Amino acid sequence: MNLSILIPLLNEEESLKELYTWIIKVMQTNNYTYEVIFLDDGSSDNSWSIIEGFASENPNVKGIRFMRNFGKSQALHAGFAKAQGDVIITMDADLQDSPEEIPGLYNMITSQNFDLVSGWKKKRYDSVVAKNLPSKLFNWAARKTSGVELNDFNCGLKAYKNIVVKNIEVSGEMHRYIPVLAKNAGFGKIGEKVVQHQARKYGETKFGMERFINGFLDLITIWFLSRFGKRPMHLFGAMGSLMFIIGFILAGYIGVSKLYHMYNNMRYTLVTDNPWFFIALATMILGTQLFLAGFLGEIILRTKNNEERYKISTQVNL
Repeated sequence: MNLSILIPLLNEEESLKELYTWIIKVMQTNNYTYEVIFLDDGSSDNSWSIIEGFASENPNVKGIRFMRNFGKSQALHAGFAKAQGDVIITMDADLQDSPEEIPGLYNMITSQNFDLVSGWKKKRYDSVVAKNLPSKLFNWAARKTSGVELNDFNCGLKAYKNIVVKNIEVSGEMHRYIPVLAKNAGFGKIGEKVVQHQARKYGETKFGMERFINGFLDLITIWFLSRFGKRPMHLFGAMGSLMFIIGFILAGYIGVSKLYHMYNNMRYTLVTDNPWFFIALATMILGTQLFLAGFLGEIILRTKNNEERYKISTQVNL
């Protein structure tokens, strides 16, 4: 099968028929073998009934319905598990992603051997203040933090090799960082393609300004997990040791200073009257706690059942 097209959606009944017709036209024009998987993330309108109608008339159409709204990441995770195509395309259901871009993305995966190709909506029709400027800031921070040179992490229109989606786990709200997850899993050939952005035709957006706040928090999480997720002692142990040494040296200086003043019959104060003593003590305690946090993290990683320590891409005669 050439293509699996995954479409996560929430209350998009107005756009589904037009989107479905458009996708089928592109598939037939290019003679692709395909499946279209609609991922209904707990819609409260007639979206699921429409999807059932598509499936009854076209065996290539499939659907997954969640009992309630779990989020786009969970919808994509379920779709990735079911996808059978050599190339997986993800796109939104609001008609802002054009199905006409599918052949170009497919060719970049099959002909140019990219592991993942992300769409770049270079010209957008969104509000400049509400979406464009925050999006540019978000993408800049994501590039600098992750090392993945993409201009539009938020674009829902992406193409993947099948092996990529089978070796990454999308959870929380990490869907916008799938290229980073792919890179961390060992898939380094990540490309970008300028795609057409269309103004929303029906309904209203399901995402507000909070998605940028959540996005930055998720960015910190994925940065930490990619750098120290397999070796927490390297972060917490180093920070803890440094803080403990600083606190120990400071406490030692306070003690030696008092002994020096006592030996030379000079005026001195009690150690407990010196505020720096308590700063030194707090620094040593915090350092010890950080070191123990790293140590416990290492123990958890080594005792956790079914922990994936590495992934094998190819085997011969085994």
